[in-house]
Amino acid sequence: MNANKSLSDGPEKGRVRRRDVRNAESEIGLKLRALYASVQEEEIPVRFLDLLEKLDEAERNHAQSSK
Repeated sequence: MNANKSLSDGPEKGRVRRRDVRNAESEIGLKLRALYASVQEEEIPVRFLDLLEKLDEAERNHAQSSK
């Protein structure tokens, strides 16, 4: 029996094959891309837009008062 079998020699109990790892990485990549795409499509919450507007206003007021 050869104790130095490579990962591509076939399935062994408790051993992960390179092909299985590549398939898992590919599947993870696809799912992450889908998640990212769905997040990109979400609308920005109104309360967040309100906070950004208040920040812009505060910056404008600070710029005017420092002149």
